[in-house]
Amino acid sequence: MVLEILNPWRSPKDDFEPTPLPALLFRAPVKLLLHQLYHVLTRLRSTPKPSEPAIRVVCISDTHTHIPDDVPGGDILIHAGDMTNEGSVEEIQAQINWLSSLPHKEIIVISGNHDTYLDPRARPSLSTAQREGNLEWGRVHYLQHKLLTLTITPRDTPTTDSRSPLLRDGAQRRLRIYGAPQIPACGPMSVHAFQYARGSDAWSETVPEDIDILVTHTPPKYHLDLALPKSLGCEHLLNEVKRIKPLLHVFGHVHWGAGTEVVHWNRAHEAYVQGMETESSYTRGVLDMGLWWNVVRVVYRGVRELLWDRVWGGQSSHTVLVNAAQMKGNTGKLGNPIQVVEI
Repeated sequence: MVLEILNPWRSPKDDFEPTPLPALLFRAPVKLLLHQLYHVLTRLRSTPKPSEPAIRVVCISDTHTHIPDDVPGGDILIHAGDMTNEGSVEEIQAQINWLSSLPHKEIIVISGNHDTYLDPRARPSLSTAQREGNLEWGRVHYLQHKLLTLTITPRDTPTTDSRSPLLRDGAQRRLRIYGAPQIPACGPMSVHAFQYARGSDAWSETVPEDIDILVTHTPPKYHLDLALPKSLGCEHLLNEVKRIKPLLHVFGHVHWGAGTEVVHWNRAHEAYVQGMETESSYTRGVLDMGLWWNVVRVVYRGVRELLWDRVWGGQSSHTVLVNAAQMKGNTGKLGNPIQVVEI
């Protein structure tokens, strides 16, 4: 067992665990290069400025019955699913009660695949005792394929310029938020909630246009989802996010993918996705000229976009992606930092 854990060439037994770097270098060296180049060039870009008045959004997910310590303050708190382990009414209500006690102005929740009771298809897998009782959501907004419109007055509205109506005390923002729980299958359909067959399209044209925040449980493919060697996100969700281009997309599910990144919807991103989609397992991509061409395109387009940003101040349309999973890998304990963004 110890030798297996220390072996850097091993492939993990669980798809939801990261593959060691030496194993990735052997199995997918060109895709690894593509992935690293794309993310380095993206991180070098300037941080997108939030609109005024800025809204502070606190993002959490995958608490699995635990309660995080020291939740930062903010205007909106979003929980992107997997509040529980077994998904009983008692477990869900305990998480709702905790969330309701937080001081944030608005609290938004969606379901995850472990929140079994909330999916009528998976609910019969619970015992009679686990299904007893009624959920009381109180001040918590539960979104299940639902659009919510909020008018927010940020608690820390700047007042440095009294001539600007956006910077006066009491300035408000209207936000449209949409939440949906479905995920590509990762377990038995009768037990895990809101699943669809991996590869099938459960997303196209399902998200309303002109939304500001999208909340899902699954990540979009190739972004904060253990993209190598086998992405765990959904390609159809990625296309839907690209179509809608929300300011913020919050999700969880893949614990090891926790973090934040900005996706710029430009040709460098198109080349990145095309390269990651390339199937070349026999040669591991080394002899695949199409894959190498996408590496070149990522560098060329990425450098052009970087210069346009840093030298001329240009901005392309973008979305802030947040994998808000709190669970530290498969340890059963919380440990990932809580993600806070301003939009």
